[in-house]
Amino acid sequence: MTWKTFIAGALAGAVSGYLLNEAVKKNTSLSSETVLANVKKAFKEEGPIDGSWIQMTKEDFAKYAIKTKVYRGGITTSQNGERKQYEFIADAFTGSVLDVYPIS
Repeated sequence: MTWKTFIAGALAGAVSGYLLNEAVKKNTSLSSETVLANVKKAFKEEGPIDGSWIQMTKEDFAKYAIKTKVYRGGITTSQNGERKQYEFIADAFTGSVLDVYPIS
């Protein structure tokens, strides 16, 4: 085996490994606990959190041309001595909050 063959094989293996890693990361969703922790962190900037919940299963979500899997959850906060409740929808792959709305 010559050095050229060895280097070409090692380079091909490294490139294949990198591409496989990127493909796996692209199709992997975040855990519901991670998504909830991110949402709670954002809400904590506005005030204390009294409670929170999240569904453990992903559900299909479609709005216009956007189709993805989402987690649904809720947050209870105290603002000016008053308890407020919100529900949220977060993308299961990126953790981005797609919608937040208050519950009356």
